[in-house]
Amino acid sequence: MNSVFLPEPTTVLAETNWAALEHGYGTAEDTPAQLVALLEADEGVRSRALDHLDHAVLHQCTLYSATAPAALYVAGILTDPRTAVPVGATPRAVPGPLRAELVDWLDSAASEVTDEAEANSRHLGFPPEEYPPFVQIRDIRPAIFAAVSHCLNDPDPHVREASIAACFPLLDDPGLFSRRKDLVPLLRRTLAVSERWQYRDRAIETLAAWGEDTTELEVRREAFEVCDSERDNTRDWPTEPPPLTGSASDPPFWTRAGGMPPAP
Repeated sequence: MNSVFLPEPTTVLAETNWAALEHGYGTAEDTPAQLVALLEADEGVRSRALDHLDHAVLHQCTLYSATAPAALYVAGILTDPRTAVPVGATPRAVPGPLRAELVDWLDSAASEVTDEAEANSRHLGFPPEEYPPFVQIRDIRPAIFAAVSHCLNDPDPHVREASIAACFPLLDDPGLFSRRKDLVPLLRRTLAVSERWQYRDRAIETLAAWGEDTTELEVRREAFEVCDSERDNTRDWPTEPPPLTGSASDPPFWTRAGGMPPAP
């Protein structure tokens, strides 16, 4: 399935046996209605549908059998005008349109199948190829990238930043390596100087991993950290990273959650 073909959202809904799939709370037979609800006119309905994606389909960053088809649906509706409307924000959410939230969700799903995630799983004795949801998300990265790339020039700054960030894990796909050079200028002039420390740090780390010079950006990052420490923290997202918990040797969450069978 490693291609740029992106099925129509209605096709995904109709041709997926959702009752045979699972999410974090059991059968995914309730997921199609929630996916459709993402485009409802009522903001409360849209917000609850987004919560379903966050807390069931990708529960605590765990991939389930329903995650990949849901990701294809979400990718397919990104350019729908109805995703440009606001969605109810949580205390930690970035103020912006639904489209930015959906791109962030795709980013989170793709981040679970990066080269680093795969290497960590193998090191801990959990071969990713033995966990179908991992393989499914990994295989549809080109299709998701094709959808996300259409949002790189979105008129809303939150969507633009979220889309650039979502490209990081997607471009670990071997067939997309050549697209990294196209993203470098956007990383430098947009994400590496973003007001969000999460985006700044990820941009600098990604540029370094891609072999780019980050000396000047390292300096800029320090300057932004000083500014962040002095400003009135009234924004809807934290200006400093939360404290780390756990250990670097901990297995991926989906293995600790019992999603993947232990190695023999």
